[in-house]
Amino acid sequence: MADVLPLVEARLRTALGEPDARAAVTFLGTDRIEVLRFTDGDIVRYATLGMSSQPMSDPTAALADPVQGPRAELVLSVRAGRADTDKVLRPLAVLAASPQVEGVVVTPGASLDVGEPLWPGAPFTSVLVAEPGGLVEDLELDPPRDPVRFLPLLPMTPNEAAWKRVQGAGALQERWLTHGTDLRDPARGSVPLT
Repeated sequence: MADVLPLVEARLRTALGEPDARAAVTFLGTDRIEVLRFTDGDIVRYATLGMSSQPMSDPTAALADPVQGPRAELVLSVRAGRADTDKVLRPLAVLAASPQVEGVVVTPGASLDVGEPLWPGAPFTSVLVAEPGGLVEDLELDPPRDPVRFLPLLPMTPNEAAWKRVQGAGALQERWLTHGTDLRDPARGSVPLT
């Protein structure tokens, strides 16, 4: 079976253009994770490359399936020039390595927390994993392998993350929509939650 990562990078380039920067992080006992930066006008997108090299597996399974299982990469979009968002590279790589390190299966509606600001001065320490398919289409792989899904990440303030735990992802997204929240604003405050 062909290596997945060149196909993933080709899909990212087709959807987002040529990356203008890339960085790599390797954690002990894991595969290398790269983060590519794409600039499109006043929007900067960061996409992981490496998370999909292996399928995510249920942490309770006795043995991880090396072929079948969900595969994903993460995509974060922010407005340029409002914060030092390039420092998000390491936190993004940490999130992308979490399936290998912690046995987490990352799915839409999940919360991922890095325990520190996503970039210096960021009001966010966690993200909501959104539904794929809008920005970058799923990448179909030869059966029996599952497709690679490109999961958008929506930064959450600690208050939003706590509210989401109680009310659910759909309720938080509805709240953002109702209030016209600019989810790409790297300096935005919390949406009203009462």
